[in-house]
Amino acid sequence: LLGGSIIVLLGILDDVRDVSPRLKLLGQITAAAVAVIFGIEVDVITNPFGGVIVLNWQGIPIGIPLTILWIVGITNALNLIDGLDGLAGGLSAIAALTLAVIGWREGSPEIVLPAMILAAATFGFLRYNFYPAKIFMGDSGSMFLGYILACLSVIGVTKTATVVSVFIPILILGIPIFDTLFAIIRRYINNQPIFKADKDHLHHRLLEIGFTHRQTVLAIYGVNLVLGASAIWLTDMATDQAVMISIGLILAIFIGADKIGVLRRKPAAQRSLKPEQTGKNIGA
Repeated sequence: LLGGSIIVLLGILDDVRDVSPRLKLLGQITAAAVAVIFGIEVDVITNPFGGVIVLNWQGIPIGIPLTILWIVGITNALNLIDGLDGLAGGLSAIAALTLAVIGWREGSPEIVLPAMILAAATFGFLRYNFYPAKIFMGDSGSMFLGYILACLSVIGVTKTATVVSVFIPILILGIPIFDTLFAIIRRYINNQPIFKADKDHLHHRLLEIGFTHRQTVLAIYGVNLVLGASAIWLTDMATDQAVMISIGLILAIFIGADKIGVLRRKPAAQRSLKPEQTGKNIGA
């Protein structure tokens, strides 16, 4: 709760008055460090090829910086995907439900209860946040959802005995993770600053292709449901099959992203969004 409170306060400050990227990052790292202090840390992960991987190198607990990197990364990824009414909320609800199902199947009530509470709260909020939204989430809401989901997924990795536990959170949070990764790759290829906002995120590209606001959000929900169902399915599969399917899904995501132009920057002169699609709610 303390770490989440830091994130909410940081988000409110950013909504009211723009917070510098450095200060925002510092606040997120502080919140992630609080989670680690309270025991949310990945120190051992299951090796898909047998045994376990201890995240400790010559007495140095490398699991701590990796955990902080994960929490900060997911917190920002949910914030970046919050570009259309109901998008971040719906993705978070689906991810929370998936975590709850996996936690229930693995006998981990410490995951199930908070994940179900988060899912219920988010679904309730979606009634007013789905297009056309009456209430907006803001940075405080999207970053809080990312922070909580990141922490729950870390607990899931440490508590889940399945051999593909390392792939599960990547699939569950696949949309925000890969959308952020593609943005970094795209900006690097085009010699753009990594943190410079653009309008080539997944939801922007679907809008440019011709999807309506509602269709775009529902389509992304659908992809997230497939990834979530795949994560649940993988927990019952043999190691070699699970690894191959995980790799196949990731490759399919990259191919699909390239096909719709998420990995390529479209010249500004060729951009033409419909008036309905260019409202202030389309984020970077």
